Amino acid sequence: MGLLDAMAGQAFRDDKAGRVVVFTGDRRNRGYVVRSEADELKIKSFLKMFYLAQFSILLLGTMVANAWSIFVINLHEMGRPARHLVRSEAIFLGIYFLVVGVPYFLLWRSYKKGLSTFVSDQDQVAVTNRPASLRRVFIALGVMIIALAVLLAVLCLIRFK
Repeated sequence: MGLLDAMAGQAFRDDKAGRVVVFTGDRRNRGYVVRSEADELKIKSFLKMFYLAQFSILLLGTMVANAWSIFVINLHEMGRPARHLVRSEAIFLGIYFLVVGVPYFLLWRSYKKGLSTFVSDQDQVAVTNRPASLRRVFIALGVMIIALAVLLAVLCLIRFK
């Protein structure tokens, strides 16, 4: 629960106007003043529920899509997946879209509709951007992911030559 608390806690900031919540997926410089401690707890509960559902869809959906794609590949006797890499990946991506993409889209749509129940447009305030330290963490993660993708691509080229 500590991870969910930390993720939900990142949405809240202390600002000149008071305690402000900035929702993920909303406009960058828009926040809403939280009127009371009870409202903050309700919003945190909602965000925790959303993050847990999001994590569950992504993790379990990826595992199910992987298992189903392996089943389909073996069912049609395509041989080793390395020889049919593009076809195998296309099968995985098609199943992934159905198993993960559709439920995630529905979850995101309900999240966007649910936000309006916690805040009103009169409470809207302009906020500053994210702290610089958090921005550096995202940049570092992006660079590491790109470096890993390049490394994997080079390894695949060397392996299949």
